[in-house]
Amino acid sequence: MMSLMALGFLGADDWDFATWAAEVSQRTNRSLAGRRVVMPDDGEPAVERFRLQAAQWGMVPTPDDATCTDDLLKAGEAPLDPSAPVGGLFDSRHADGVEAMDAAQAHMPVTAALLDELTRETDLHDVRIAVCLILEPKTAVLLRLLKAAGAVVGVFCEPESTDQRVADQLRREGITVQADAGWTAEQAHQGALRLLDEIRPQIIIDDGASFARLAALERPELLDGLVGVSEETTSGVRAFQAMQDAGALTFPVIAVNDSILKTGFDNTHGTGETCVTTMQDILGVHAFEGAQVAVVGYGPVGRGFALRVRALGARVAVCDTDPVAALQAVFDGFAATDIDEALADADIVVSATGVRHTIALEHLQRMRQGAALAVIGGIANEIALDDIPDFRSETGCRIRDLAVPDGPVIRMLAEGDGVNYTAGGGNPIEIMDLSFAVQVSAVTHLWRTRGTLRPGLHRLDADADRRIAAVALSVRGFSVSHAVAENGYDWTMTRFAETERRSQTQEGQ
Repeated sequence: MMSLMALGFLGADDWDFATWAAEVSQRTNRSLAGRRVVMPDDGEPAVERFRLQAAQWGMVPTPDDATCTDDLLKAGEAPLDPSAPVGGLFDSRHADGVEAMDAAQAHMPVTAALLDELTRETDLHDVRIAVCLILEPKTAVLLRLLKAAGAVVGVFCEPESTDQRVADQLRREGITVQADAGWTAEQAHQGALRLLDEIRPQIIIDDGASFARLAALERPELLDGLVGVSEETTSGVRAFQAMQDAGALTFPVIAVNDSILKTGFDNTHGTGETCVTTMQDILGVHAFEGAQVAVVGYGPVGRGFALRVRALGARVAVCDTDPVAALQAVFDGFAATDIDEALADADIVVSATGVRHTIALEHLQRMRQGAALAVIGGIANEIALDDIPDFRSETGCRIRDLAVPDGPVIRMLAEGDGVNYTAGGGNPIEIMDLSFAVQVSAVTHLWRTRGTLRPGLHRLDADADRRIAAVALSVRGFSVSHAVAENGYDWTMTRFAETERRSQTQEGQ
């Protein structure tokens, strides 16, 4: 294949990774991390910079004379081509409900293949499953697949996280939906209770432990029929741990969030990536270039975000109360510092903890005039907006000036909610494919072990992660390595015994 530049698609000055990544991510809601990207081998500085940034982002640069295998093409995993017009890519933002859902389903082969495999072992027919997740095209695929497997499925979502075109389409497909983007807080509360009453769930797929806690507090009579809960998030696992510590957790919970296929990919790559590109969409594609960025919280989300904005030219300071996390940040090449110092110098501040009042009023007062503030991940009041008198949230507001009492006017993104799912398309399709594969592993495990799994928090074993990862590698055209079938391992064979055996062999020759 000829060089892309030789063909005249791109000139040396056109290789702008920040612009390309933002446009592709926002348009398609597909992951860049883990994807191949074809690159010319011309040695031009702009191209080499693009190649380096793509690799730092988590892409796999591939020579542009490489040939895609038939298997890759069938899987829809042909490498991304920066020379091709971005306008030719499917735009999930402007599609109708069924188009957006079908496009997501076409790129979620791991969940579908795994569920097909698992339901040969564990029958889900007539199992009543209530789902409380962000309602958008990827979640719709999970609901469709569970329904196709024979389960009775219903979903609830808060209005600010509801994609109305998806809610309407799912109703047309016969799935019980209690979600409406126009609901008030009280209407949402009543909708959640209606779903509990209608589905009477045996299994709950939860986000933030919100739905299961609602059942425990307001529908305790339903808990006798509850087989268990599959929990999606860090904040939810924390809430269930608190219930367990208080002796109030009377049902099994699978901590899906603790699976490396969830935390290591959904949080680090999915949330980390899409929060960056959503903020680019709001603040400008080059907003991070040369900017001083404070990342508060260096868990998987904070780390994924920090690595990517550094690839876009940001100077990053990390704030974390855990010395181990702060030390990891230093070894990743970031300055670890106290939050008061970092906020005073920052052009952009992100909170990545999932902890209430991470950014307290005193922190807001320390920020620079005009600095931008966002939550990446997020729970209610991760920014202490409830401490600002007369603050009123504006539905659908992507950015606004926030006058801090006795402090600066700052630019707040997405009303302090998780920026990628309130102002963007949420985590990428391929990343949610991995997370939902873990979810179906948890659901089938709960059903298979019903009546024997004790109340409390549980984790899936490593074999579940390996099973999912093997499928995910295959559809991307990659593979694991192999080991020799017999390596002669014997626990009594220490290095000393090995040395002695070799010496005796040599003496006998």
